[in-house]
Amino acid sequence: MCLGVPGKIIEIFERDGLQMGVVDFGGVTKEACLAYVPQAKVGDYTLIHVGFALNIIDEQEALETLSLLREIDVLGEELGVELPGEE
Repeated sequence: MCLGVPGKIIEIFERDGLQMGVVDFGGVTKEACLAYVPQAKVGDYTLIHVGFALNIIDEQEALETLSLLREIDVLGEELGVELPGEE
């Protein structure tokens, strides 16, 4: 299953001419390409799909979605990590 997962941009940098960012998914950080959301800034929440930010979303929506993904136990699977409390 592939989902868009919301995360908070905590750092923005450039790599090979592309705008990139470090995104926090509720304690797990990953790098993502921000080229599709050039208006993005540190502190924004964005929807990430296969390593690309697709759009900016509001914080409340992002936090609710992260909570629901944890409830249905797919967040760690989508991020490719074991989250705290998972076995």
